[in-house]
Amino acid sequence: MSISYILKNATLPDGVQKNIKISNGIIAEIGSSVSEDGCEVIDLSHSIVLPGLVDLHTHLREPGREDSETVLSGSRAAAKGGFTAISAMANTSPVADTAGVVEQVFRLGQEAGLCDVFPIGAVTQGLEGEKLSEMGAMANSIAAVRVFSDDGHCVSDALVMRRALEYVKQFGGLIAQHAQEPRLTVGSQMNEGIVSSKLGLKGWPAIAEEAIIARDVLLADHVSSRLHICHVTTAGGVEIIRWAKARGIDVTAEVTPHHLLLTDELASSYDPIYKVNPPLRTESDVMALREALAEGIIDIVATDHAPHPAETKECEWQEASFGMLGLETALSIVQKTMVDTGLLNWAGVANRLSIAPARIGKYSEHGQSLEVGNFANLTVINPTQSWRVDRDLVASRSRNTPFHGMELPGVVTHTFFKGIPTLLDSKVSL
Repeated sequence: MSISYILKNATLPDGVQKNIKISNGIIAEIGSSVSEDGCEVIDLSHSIVLPGLVDLHTHLREPGREDSETVLSGSRAAAKGGFTAISAMANTSPVADTAGVVEQVFRLGQEAGLCDVFPIGAVTQGLEGEKLSEMGAMANSIAAVRVFSDDGHCVSDALVMRRALEYVKQFGGLIAQHAQEPRLTVGSQMNEGIVSSKLGLKGWPAIAEEAIIARDVLLADHVSSRLHICHVTTAGGVEIIRWAKARGIDVTAEVTPHHLLLTDELASSYDPIYKVNPPLRTESDVMALREALAEGIIDIVATDHAPHPAETKECEWQEASFGMLGLETALSIVQKTMVDTGLLNWAGVANRLSIAPARIGKYSEHGQSLEVGNFANLTVINPTQSWRVDRDLVASRSRNTPFHGMELPGVVTHTFFKGIPTLLDSKVSL
């Protein structure tokens, strides 16, 4: 027999305080007074209830690199961060370029049962950028893949990218591009600019990202297909996307929490914890990204959660892996950079971290408004509390968080996945 819950004195994203009854996996009742008979009552005074967070960009490493992360450990980190749906990127070993691999990842997510895990299929075989993967077979598999990406690699061949954009139209799919012109970033270590010159590290120019964004929005327009730009980092990239949207091109874009907060100045420490792909940019880029997210030019926040074992991060900068953890800190960083600065209200947060990513990914049971009859995929945050990030306490198998020791606002206290608490009073259910 399932337990019914009453979320008492809960503030909805629009600022209205209500009581919410959860029963049999759905929102059964919302009102000023709701019967508490036979229910477990959770007092949420001072807390905000959001639709469950949805991440379109998560690296779970399984199969192949279970030392860094597994679907189960990644799901635990997701639940701890308030996510009820995550999207497993294809750069696993073997690569998720066949129906068999995406079905394996999908089933592992079902077995974990802490959130929905939606596999993202590779665009090209082996992420090599040459031959299209089995996108149709992945779309027709039990995983019902609709988002395809070679993330970690750019689909740099314009003809291959065009064919991919054309192919996914038959089942309403989406190509999510890692915008990085490879010839402009050979050996690049960090953002190209004043800091890279001072440090003697090879620079990663903004144009390497912007050139691919410009090319691909034109390709998407030419073939009338859907395009999503992963982890936008530059002010110039924002302006290209702005132009494309004004022209009516079907393009969406994401920004990561770390690119909303951190800058390339941090590389001055030579600490590889700040080494990430695409790289941390300048303060002016960070401000442009925040404004674009507030305006809706950038549609969503996606974590690009990228776990790595200690030996690949605690080494010389040039030898270190690119990537940072993101699931457990995302909502707090969005509060710090967007809500506490007045750029977004909580309704805007619900849109950028739940409603819009669910719509882009076509995750129909997620990103639903808080209304009677909808699935009880919910996130509860107390924005008046703060917490200190401790890499030794993360749910992920890896420890590579750049936010270790940082005081962040907003504590995720509860996560409900289909009416079942996967995070209750900051303790993840096993």
